[in-house]
Amino acid sequence: MKHQGVGPVTAVANQKGGVGKTTTSINLSASLAALNHRVLLIDLDPQGNSTSGLGINQNQVSTGTYDVLMGDAPLADGLIQTECERLWLLPASMDLAGAEVELVSEMGRELRLNQALSAYQAEPFDFVFIDCPPALSLLTVNALTAADNVLVTLQTEFYAMEGLTQLLDSIRRVRLALNKVLSIEGVLLTMVDRRNKLSMLVEQDVREYFGSQVYEEVIPRNVRLSEAPSYGVPVMYHDVRSKGAQAYLAVAREFVHRRKV
Repeated sequence: MKHQGVGPVTAVANQKGGVGKTTTSINLSASLAALNHRVLLIDLDPQGNSTSGLGINQNQVSTGTYDVLMGDAPLADGLIQTECERLWLLPASMDLAGAEVELVSEMGRELRLNQALSAYQAEPFDFVFIDCPPALSLLTVNALTAADNVLVTLQTEFYAMEGLTQLLDSIRRVRLALNKVLSIEGVLLTMVDRRNKLSMLVEQDVREYFGSQVYEEVIPRNVRLSEAPSYGVPVMYHDVRSKGAQAYLAVAREFVHRRKV
């Protein structure tokens, strides 16, 4: 574990958009919080969907990931306690899109988030998640440099594996140059429809390729999961009995179990 003040840091990553990164970041964090863990979610995506998905208006964020990356504020100053008990958020402000450009000429630009987490000395967290942008950008490199491990979300569709080699190559490069402890925490299959033959074939291929790194639990296609962000709450606060909510609770239990094995 890289940072004394926080528990294991997991970057939720895939350079493809629409594969369940933000949905997983919000709902896995909330599920772990519901299981009595103190959790921090860092929104590192300029689109700010984790921020809005937890009911926070981006326009009203005074201190967030941008300020932390630019060195204008310590991590603790940007934390917001969400309406979910034990779940905290470092929100993305509207300025985050500019961080990429502004950091280009800065020394140690890849290390900003790592340094902020290392300097954190307030009440510790059991788990930290970073919602990464859908690109292998400087923001993503900051996340991978700060993280202990990477959770890859993978949609079970035709092009699921395409581009994944790029992400794995980026993880390898970051491990060599910036973060020797970085590893793949696991691969989580999302938007799974087991009535669909293609979805089943993709799942089979992924399990053959990645073996035990693939989570046993999967996230199904679920209307309640799609609806929840518009209410600004995790799916369990929208409909705890839904398949989506139950799936993320099961993934949270598997996530904890994998750490004990």
